[in-house]
Amino acid sequence: MVQPSDQPSDQPSDQPSDQPFVRPDDPAFEPVADIQLILADAAQSNGGKVSMLGAGWSVTGTPTAPQAVVGLIKVAWDRANESLPLLLRLIDADGHPIVLPGPDGALDQLIEFTASIEVGRPPGLTPGTPIDASFMVNVGPMPLPPGRYTWALDLAGDLVSRTFTVLG
Repeated sequence: MVQPSDQPSDQPSDQPSDQPFVRPDDPAFEPVADIQLILADAAQSNGGKVSMLGAGWSVTGTPTAPQAVVGLIKVAWDRANESLPLLLRLIDADGHPIVLPGPDGALDQLIEFTASIEVGRPPGLTPGTPIDASFMVNVGPMPLPPGRYTWALDLAGDLVSRTFTVLG
């Protein structure tokens, strides 16, 4: 279980913030994992599993209610025992990262979370079997204007996303 910091990062990322979040067109690309992203009201880790409350929503108001982004991952057998970088970023309908004002005059904050996932192969597991991993990020209310937003996940080059709508 990996739990990225529940605070937005104010550190620069590897990807310029003015560019859309997209995977390069690479015919040699092989998926690292099978990944599901789920939006929930809240989540917590529990012995390598994730417990969710209010999972599966896609519409919210502004400011948003507290929310959780949960990733359920099946890591490919040949990627076990390897540190896989994870970047979860909130983007707008045009693919640009969301930046919100910091509290009490602090610097603006890019809404993203970074971590890494590394899984081992349990003894006796049949070769080729995908290995379970998961992560969760609980996020406080955000003053997002009405529109469409996406939580975009990059796990070692695998991109998945979950879109939601903010109503006025």
